[in-house]
Amino acid sequence: MKKILAFILCAMMVFTMFACQAPATTDDPIDTGDAVETAGDLAAVKEAGKLVVGMTDYAPMNFKDDDGEWTGFDTEFAEAYAAKLGVEVEFIIIDWDNKYTELEAKSIDCIWNGMTITEEGKLNASISAPYVKNAQVVVMANDKVADYADTAAMADLSFAVENGSAGADAATEAGFEDVIAVQDQAAALLEVASGSVDACIIDITMANAMTGEGTSYADYGYAVELSAEEYGVAFRKDSDMTADFNAFMAEAMTDGTLDALAEKYELTLVK
Repeated sequence: MKKILAFILCAMMVFTMFACQAPATTDDPIDTGDAVETAGDLAAVKEAGKLVVGMTDYAPMNFKDDDGEWTGFDTEFAEAYAAKLGVEVEFIIIDWDNKYTELEAKSIDCIWNGMTITEEGKLNASISAPYVKNAQVVVMANDKVADYADTAAMADLSFAVENGSAGADAATEAGFEDVIAVQDQAAALLEVASGSVDACIIDITMANAMTGEGTSYADYGYAVELSAEEYGVAFRKDSDMTADFNAFMAEAMTDGTLDALAEKYELTLVK
């Protein structure tokens, strides 16, 4: 009798074990432990109804007009792309040195602000095709420009650069030692005007827009270009927005949209 009971109990245990291990049916939810992202960045932006652009105050790419509204080449370019997506644009000023952290954290959808395409950028983000040519230039008072024709002559000067920018990289590559990093390129110009530094290193696009006759920095200019560059827009790594934006940009290059913007803001397109 004891043997029969033991056999029955053993059989019940085997049945229970196999029942617990039975595979889930197609109707059963499968918990993978992590939430699966079903929509890409493009769908997420459309669902949110807005494209969040990380940028700084930087003429002629993004700056405030007399009414306090954002304008500029990149501002209008971003607005055109957002219109194509059927969404609004929200411009957020970011710490340029932390731009890729902001992008990865999804506090912004893209970095769009006259951003120089660099190897660092390619490692940290998905970069669009280039669209505007740029260079880093040394800006100083006009009465000093003729005395500093090359980087060797500038070795003892003090400089201001935007933190984490191509200008900061150019200063390092040139071997300049007396360099301070500030929040943005506009602040770098202010450092020169205040006399706290001898010169600043900024984008030629901004130098053309902000210095010389008819500007707030009429007595300042540049003569030396440190590096040639190209601008691109940064999206998250492997983002589906990069290919979509590149297709839009190709159309804007063909139909004359970007030519008109480049002429308006005195920029040179990459074609």
